[in-house]
Amino acid sequence: MENSEKYAVIGSGSWATALVKILQNSVECVNWWVREPEVKEAVEKFHHNPFYLSSVEFQLDKLHISNDIEEIINQSTHLLFVIPAAFLNDAIGELPKEIFKGKKILSAIKGIIPSKNLIIADYFNQQFDVDFQDICIVSGPSHAEEIALEKLTYLTVASQNNSYAESVASTLACRYVKTSTSDDIYGTEYASVLKNIYAIAAGVCKGLGYGDNFLAVLISNALQEMERFIAVVHPINRELTNSVYLGDLMVTAYSQFSRNRTFGTMIGSGYSVKSAQLEMKMIAEGYYACKCIHIINENYKVDLPIADAMYNIIYENISPFIEIKILSDRLK
Repeated sequence: MENSEKYAVIGSGSWATALVKILQNSVECVNWWVREPEVKEAVEKFHHNPFYLSSVEFQLDKLHISNDIEEIINQSTHLLFVIPAAFLNDAIGELPKEIFKGKKILSAIKGIIPSKNLIIADYFNQQFDVDFQDICIVSGPSHAEEIALEKLTYLTVASQNNSYAESVASTLACRYVKTSTSDDIYGTEYASVLKNIYAIAAGVCKGLGYGDNFLAVLISNALQEMERFIAVVHPINRELTNSVYLGDLMVTAYSQFSRNRTFGTMIGSGYSVKSAQLEMKMIAEGYYACKCIHIINENYKVDLPIADAMYNIIYENISPFIEIKILSDRLK
């Protein structure tokens, strides 16, 4: 049965493309904002996104695509943001607060706003006065590439409004997507930020020639580090072995599709940060997360040796070989 409510996807990358594909299974018409005119033209003419997941074919009779973000927002009730966190404020920061009045905000952004050091839920609450009851966080473990192939994927929808989380979870569920709900928006968001840092660390170690035995120790320590930080930032009862935390960490640290792991591998192999960014041509959210978490943790002072090591490598230009050697003496 199709959902008649108005859903919009804001963003044109691989994860946005995958979410449009998912929503077309259950929503009468998906409103889709894309920045690039050439993406709009290609989707309308060839039914595919020419830049991301080009194998995905869209049903044009169930899609309204536009380069006008205000048009898409005004025509929709549920706004699913999939813009990289580093660019979100540039894309919507100048919009009037009134445009989000009565809107439901969904975020599938796995990052943090660099200029403000805010997770996405806090950004919408503080910048646009969106009530937390009207905010949902959509998280993995998930890679857009596997959604495109219709490989079985599990998503978690987190909100302080349980009935809204259940509604969104039902909308996103389909033959190849299973969903569950949570009330832990802070843990879910911070876990998705931190796991990108740890995926960079996994890549750096891979690039340096460390093996699977070491990587297993690194990731188990990363989970402990994540637990320490989230417990201080937002202390509630949670189980970090759940898939939205541990599963998302594992898929980002180990998968061939992980851009953060790829970014780290390049740095460990001898690329400079700048050259790695230029060659990838895609956003590694962990690059920004390293600095944001470092700044946030100046207040909390949680012991974060892996995150600190990545900050030192990326922002202080310390040799990856030296930094990982020092880190390896602290891991257990």
